[in-house]
Amino acid sequence: MSPEITVAVNGALGRMGSTVLVAASAEHGVTPVGAADIAASSNSVTISGTSTSVPLAPGLTELFDIVKPDVVVDFTNGEAAKEAILTCINSGVKVVSGSTGLSSDDLDEIRQLASEKSVGVISASNFALGAVVLMHLAGIAAKYFDYADLLESHHEMKVDAPSGTALSIAEAMIEGRGSAFDQNIADLQTLEGTRGGDFHGINLHSARMPGRVARHEVVFGALGQTLTMIHDSINRDSFMPGVMLGVKHVIGEQSLVVGLASVLGLDKSKP
Repeated sequence: MSPEITVAVNGALGRMGSTVLVAASAEHGVTPVGAADIAASSNSVTISGTSTSVPLAPGLTELFDIVKPDVVVDFTNGEAAKEAILTCINSGVKVVSGSTGLSSDDLDEIRQLASEKSVGVISASNFALGAVVLMHLAGIAAKYFDYADLLESHHEMKVDAPSGTALSIAEAMIEGRGSAFDQNIADLQTLEGTRGGDFHGINLHSARMPGRVARHEVVFGALGQTLTMIHDSINRDSFMPGVMLGVKHVIGEQSLVVGLASVLGLDKSKP
């Protein structure tokens, strides 16, 4: 029988982090053993819906002095995420990160260090399996259409726009098409920005509002027809199967993996 994978969560007091702790406690073959959060005001945290508590520290360096997990699941953002991932790699701890705001230069630095240290890292913009499938299908459909709009909406507390998932979908579309999309340029734009952001001809729109978790909608247009693809995350539980899949997969990795496509076998050649 395979040994239990021990997991710590960085950003554990946030909405995603606390959901990951609950999911890890319920997942067969996975055991939560620690948590880190800059807002920590005690030395332990009780996992919601259980009587289990795990050590809590304000940072991963402090946590690793108490417990050394096999994998850290990171849900922070930007510079904090980069620092957390590099700390894990230097400590020999594998990482599954859903943090946004990492630049291509950040990923290059993480890739280099992960390869040097032979430490597996999975960095994904979205862990909802349906969103990963949407990304894949949008890349396939892109070469058959001339125009495209991409609309994404999230809760009002999301700090970045557009979402990392929207950018990943747009990149997959351009890769699949092999060139920029055609684009209508309005002769008269009475409200600046109405056409959205321009990503190689894709009009990209972001909405932020309470009541929404995440929605990504791709609309393709060609002569006499449109094709619409939509993925909704109704709640944060939708991300957990993908996160747990990442935790189990990263154990066998020794370098950086970007996105869940390869984990799901969707990185094969497109038709």
